[in-house]
Amino acid sequence: MPSRADIHYFGAGPAALPTDVLEIAAQALLDFKGTGLGIAEHSHRSELATNIINEAKADLASYLDIPTSDYETIFMQAGGTGEFAASVYNLVGAWVARQHAAILQELGDGDEAAVVAALRKKVESDLKLDYIVTGGWSLKAYQEAVRLLGPEYVNLAADARTINDGKFGKIPDQSTWKLSKDAALVYYCDNETVDGVEFPEFPAILAPKADGSGPIVVADMSSNILSRRIPVSNYSLIFFGAQKNLGSTGVTVAILKKSFLPPTTVQPSAPLLRKLGLPIPPIILQYEIIAKNNSLYNTLSIFDVYIAGQVLKKLLRTYENKVDGQQAVAEKKANLIYSALEAHPDVYQIVPDKSVRSKMNICFRVTKNGNVDEAEKSFLKEATALNLTGLKGHRSVGGIRASNYNSIPLEGAEKLAKFIDDFAKA
Repeated sequence: MPSRADIHYFGAGPAALPTDVLEIAAQALLDFKGTGLGIAEHSHRSELATNIINEAKADLASYLDIPTSDYETIFMQAGGTGEFAASVYNLVGAWVARQHAAILQELGDGDEAAVVAALRKKVESDLKLDYIVTGGWSLKAYQEAVRLLGPEYVNLAADARTINDGKFGKIPDQSTWKLSKDAALVYYCDNETVDGVEFPEFPAILAPKADGSGPIVVADMSSNILSRRIPVSNYSLIFFGAQKNLGSTGVTVAILKKSFLPPTTVQPSAPLLRKLGLPIPPIILQYEIIAKNNSLYNTLSIFDVYIAGQVLKKLLRTYENKVDGQQAVAEKKANLIYSALEAHPDVYQIVPDKSVRSKMNICFRVTKNGNVDEAEKSFLKEATALNLTGLKGHRSVGGIRASNYNSIPLEGAEKLAKFIDDFAKA
């Protein structure tokens, strides 16, 4: 049987973790810092737990250059899928709060029924959430918004399938996006794990104006966070599951602009939302509640936060220039793999358009000898024999997917590129 050191695991998630981080975590599970108890046994209300959370937040801010005076980082549960709902609940709530304040200023607060009636009319006529759908995950986010609010409130601003024969693999030109006026949010998935599509840069059409105004932009960065520099200040909300580049399954991170939290923005009350016919969020998905309690409203998995913190410390030790150093490595690895595929167009077909190819999830088909199914089975079997594992594509689309996360060393990308070349020539 191969040892851990022999394996290069290209699975899409959970991803491999650095061995030295796992060794530190394993010891912490048995006896954390000489306390005689493992980290998973300590109370989440302890000073120890608070320090782990605060250190992870500080290291994440340092690595990504998050302006902490303007943004709050919170650790949550329920994964990126939970954030599909949380982003809807919280940013619709913020939109309602803004409209409520404007109506109160106009009508005063003497006639509550009149205020509620005016607010309900405003909701029915103007509330819109915009979604840019470029792959399976953004489609799920859009569908969740429709399920929670109803289709009348959710705008499919762009659908990549309309320009690619019903399939994902391209990003529609921004000039064609049908964005709403004063949308409660504009959502997109920065990197589509299933389809191998990644936005090459922040969409210019969503950029804030010189005075700071502009769309309320929400991005799911579950599968490319920590791999490249991002303009944090362009976003109102960034969320991501930890299990790709940050840590282990079980913790989700939200980076939220503080202007969406008290005292600037207070979420509407449950009775008011009922009167408006809008859904009431579960308290565990309310950002203001989680932020107020420093991510400890309920029992958070401190062990998972600890692993994320250790990954961040390793990144900060490894790259003096922080995320820019990791980005250079990610680009080099991706270029090696894509170049190997491009060298044999008669054997490999890269799925997404070249302009939007993901550096994290490299999706392709094997067409050798005209029998795709047999060619891909042979590719996977021979790759596994060389300890190149986790390469099978997502069950919904098939094919091959090499997930080039931060835990894949340059050596692993080189070995995969060589195998791609050797397989084509055999």
